[in-house]
Amino acid sequence: GTIRIDGHDIREITLASIRGNMGIVTQEVILFNDTIRNNIAYAQQNVSEDAIREAADAANATVFIEDTPNGFNTLIGERGVNLSGGQKQRVAIGRAIVREPSIYLFDDCFSSLDSETEERLISNLNSTFKDKTIVIVSHRLSCLKYSDRIIVLEDGKIIQEGNHSKLIDLEGYYKDLYYKQMKEK
Repeated sequence: GTIRIDGHDIREITLASIRGNMGIVTQEVILFNDTIRNNIAYAQQNVSEDAIREAADAANATVFIEDTPNGFNTLIGERGVNLSGGQKQRVAIGRAIVREPSIYLFDDCFSSLDSETEERLISNLNSTFKDKTIVIVSHRLSCLKYSDRIIVLEDGKIIQEGNHSKLIDLEGYYKDLYYKQMKEK
């Protein structure tokens, strides 16, 4: 019945403190009619070029950014109209990364990525943020296989819990859904 951060009940922590320590990326990406650089650095003061590039690297975005006409200075249009869905998501992930929060919440934000890009991105996140908490909400189970802990919900209740290997060894919802999704690829 409680959510705790470092042992502290979140009801005892200010909302500003919680928000200040979280980087959130949702499925519906909000980008501005500005450059890729400014969209990654959005709302951060004095972000260095190195920090922006490192965030883009971790978000697996640098290659496509460098392929745009003006690199990081490319204007992306209103709501990122000049980018694909996967590119928009990677810019938004870069924005969360450049903030350097202690907790990341990725809410179904890998849905527009192809399998190869998703795999590289998850690998980057796991190696780059070993000391961070990453919460991934997803219907695509392929992005969860490296998670330390997977919680399977059905009708708002926990029905299974464990890492990928443990849940694959168990009969049940996770295993059935995972193999169904793998067949569809």
